[in-house]
Amino acid sequence: MQLAVALDTETTGFCEPEHRLVEVYLDLVDLQARKKLYTFYRRINPLRSMPAEAQRVHGISGADLLNEQPFEVIGPVLRQVLDKAQLFVAHNAEFDFKFLNMEFDRISQPVLDLPVFCTMEKSIWAAPTGKKPSLKELCFAMEVEYDDAKAHAAAYDVEVMTECLFRGLEWGNYTLPAGPALQMAA
Repeated sequence: MQLAVALDTETTGFCEPEHRLVEVYLDLVDLQARKKLYTFYRRINPLRSMPAEAQRVHGISGADLLNEQPFEVIGPVLRQVLDKAQLFVAHNAEFDFKFLNMEFDRISQPVLDLPVFCTMEKSIWAAPTGKKPSLKELCFAMEVEYDDAKAHAAAYDVEVMTECLFRGLEWGNYTLPAGPALQMAA
């Protein structure tokens, strides 16, 4: 079994020390069977204000997070799930991976050390100009239905991104990173 974590985060801003995670959603998936095995979802109290520009993107207000636990509580549980995976998959993975590592480092947890597969970086074929596609553009190219009203919610973004990943593996658009843990069975 090849386990990947398909993940998306929402944050208070860009990957800078004063910003924090406010939502994390991941599916632990079996790449060979093309199925979801486990879901982890948490909203996180960032213990800081929510900038208006971040709230416009994901629709999460500071008031929505007041009763949520901080990353110091959620991080170790999240880490246990992430440690089961052999591959980290995200759309714009560099952002999510760096942000998670910044948060883990802040609470004195080891940083992630997983191969990373970015559906944005690996999908320049999906945009007619050869640019890195948005998730919406990738869904269009992969014939996956995309709903603008549901976009930028971590759960929805992971759902459609994972569908694109599975379809891209089936269609031969993607090759997973090499390594004994990730070699596809013949």
